[in-house]
Amino acid sequence: MPGFPSPYTVAVVGAASGIGRSAAMLLGGRGVTVVCLDRDISGAAGTADEITAAGGSAKAHAIDIVDAAAQSIVWEKVVSESGQLHAVVNCAGVTGKANLKAHQVDPDDFDFVYRINLLGPLLVSQAVLPHMLEKNYGRILHIASIAGKEGNAGMTAYSATKAGVIGLVKSMGKDYAETGITVNALAPAVIRTPMVAALPEAQVKYMTDKIPMKRCGELDEAAEMIAWIVSPACSFTTGFTFDLSGGRAVY
Repeated sequence: MPGFPSPYTVAVVGAASGIGRSAAMLLGGRGVTVVCLDRDISGAAGTADEITAAGGSAKAHAIDIVDAAAQSIVWEKVVSESGQLHAVVNCAGVTGKANLKAHQVDPDDFDFVYRINLLGPLLVSQAVLPHMLEKNYGRILHIASIAGKEGNAGMTAYSATKAGVIGLVKSMGKDYAETGITVNALAPAVIRTPMVAALPEAQVKYMTDKIPMKRCGELDEAAEMIAWIVSPACSFTTGFTFDLSGGRAVY
């Protein structure tokens, strides 16, 4: 179990549901001040309310990660409220239309997926890095996917943009390696989330059949790994993509 100094503030983008919500709840239970961010402000507020009801500290804000100007205002408010933003976990992501061959992909849908899955992580990073550079400390974690390493048939836009996140993290990790800031990614296989539940059953079976453990990952397994990656204990790893794949990827 990672230890966190007090105070320690972590912002979780995508905290309304899925991996983001689970990570926010676990961090809140370990004494971290959690800033719950999501386009779904009611969902983010619900997560924050659960954290505070359990004795933790949390606030919620709406955010649109593809709107650079609007999110800049949100991050300024987060920093003002917290004094120091120690870490950011970006879980925002969409699959786009699935179960399509590459020649069937709608370019507009591809652009939609790209903006959230790849442009969004860049804009989030650009918004928080100046503050972290001033403090000589930061942890940035973007959620990629095993699809970004191996590709999933029928998911061209998703696979391509998650591969882009892995490349983004590799470059950014080296950019800030001497600043006290780490930038990493997490590549889950199939985790039991609402986003996975929305996929066609055939698509989920295709992905699960590739996992040697022959099961989906659980939300608490993702949350535990996230907590360690954004803790002070994870201090000598940057530009890296951690696998959470049940043995599907071992590289």
